[in-house]
Amino acid sequence: MPIDRRSLVAMLMAGTAAGFAAVARANGFSMTDAQWRQKLSPMAYRVLRKADTERPFTSPLLNEHRRGRFACAGCDLSLFDAATKYDSGTGWPSFWQPLPGAVATHTDFDIGIPRTEVHCTRCQGHLGHVFDDGPRPTGKRYCMNGVALVFHPGVA
Repeated sequence: MPIDRRSLVAMLMAGTAAGFAAVARANGFSMTDAQWRQKLSPMAYRVLRKADTERPFTSPLLNEHRRGRFACAGCDLSLFDAATKYDSGTGWPSFWQPLPGAVATHTDFDIGIPRTEVHCTRCQGHLGHVFDDGPRPTGKRYCMNGVALVFHPGVA
């Protein structure tokens, strides 16, 4: 779901965390913190809801090479076609292009330098970051936390 102008303004006005929750509600998706904790594993909760990062080379999705789609572990929104996945050598599942309208970005300064954070447009869950050092045709590397994703084989 694309973010409409009203949702974007609400997010900017409310600050990042509260703004993301406002956008999720505007997109018809809302869960309490207790519901998130019940739904997700502890690590998935820390990544999707608190913007933590899983350790590199720990995700079983690194070795997933079947046809299908990768979806948000929080709300099951389709995010990436498996055909766009590649081995970036970073230790996290990487893609050169998301599905249209599936992700949104904003700049974070969590480590003291600007990075472009990627989050799900439906539930606003933190997925990872995007960098400008990927392969053709986009030149992008969507470096995602595997714990923030689920794989659905055979579905494109």
